[in-house]
Amino acid sequence: MQEGLDFEIGGITVAKGESRHIDLPVVSLYTNTEMAIPVYVQRGKREGPTIFVCAAVHGDELNGIEVISRLIQSRSLKSLRGTLIAVPMVNVYGVLQHTRYLPDRRDLNRSFPGSAKGSMAARMAHVFLREIVAKCDYGIDLHTGAAHRSNLPQVRANLDDDTTREMAKAFGVPVLLNASIRDGSLRQAAADRGVRVLLYEAGEALRFDELCIRAGLKGVTNVLRHLGMLPARRRRNPIEPFIARRSGWLRAGDSGIATHLKALGDQVYKGDLLATIADPYGNELDQVRSNGEGIIIGKQNIPLVQEGEAMYHIAYFQESQEVVDNLELLQDSLLPDENF
Repeated sequence: MQEGLDFEIGGITVAKGESRHIDLPVVSLYTNTEMAIPVYVQRGKREGPTIFVCAAVHGDELNGIEVISRLIQSRSLKSLRGTLIAVPMVNVYGVLQHTRYLPDRRDLNRSFPGSAKGSMAARMAHVFLREIVAKCDYGIDLHTGAAHRSNLPQVRANLDDDTTREMAKAFGVPVLLNASIRDGSLRQAAADRGVRVLLYEAGEALRFDELCIRAGLKGVTNVLRHLGMLPARRRRNPIEPFIARRSGWLRAGDSGIATHLKALGDQVYKGDLLATIADPYGNELDQVRSNGEGIIIGKQNIPLVQEGEAMYHIAYFQESQEVVDNLELLQDSLLPDENF
């Protein structure tokens, strides 16, 4: 998107064919320590789109950090067209503190577009939007589930937009969720500026999940190839994704100790028993049953539940068995020796 021979972020220029590590200043802490976002910029020698790939907007969501680390080290980037901006940690403070939030307890992904004179969250959102997002044509935002919750590898995006939908399909995970844009989110702020963004969800907070990491790396690389930023390559056993137009959480009907009977990726039908909830003496208090046919794309992991707490996130499909088959194909395709 940014024209000319030189590309600038935070006052640092990067010429065609160059790569740079940039510490993008955000705020000063009360210790007089400068808080900066680490940014890696690689520009191809040939023209092409500009894309950002970012992780740890929520500081406890770590899988994306490893995805970006492996992406930066990938040999395939030697053939890059256009410009890649890779940001392994947006919420650096949250990563240091192992927390989703910033010191003011604000969620960075509800603080966009931010403000140059606001709270730390507002300032961080403002800088990231101005210096990164506004200079791009596309973006990929890497996330995981929250603490004690795991997400099945999935892409969430505005699938009613043709260009975004084709990017999402190219990513190569079986489940695509047509997700509405939330106020204050990075995706909303990007959309307001004409930047199309995919949100990749996979795994659990504060944990590395190798399958989710490999699926994320492969997905980002697939999108770069789809956009013509990397040479096209024939894909082995391409995965046909399925779009869910509706999803919802099933919640605990009572407080107690849960025994989970279903796992991520399981196909469920209306009335299926997903979990039981008992008191500390073993007396059953509640049964959690599916309210329709679909696939479990999110799940609480901790066995202790409070009444009303979200336990299972179900995406509703008409082709549930085909989705399950493609989940197995995804696992089989992520071989340890595969080069991206």
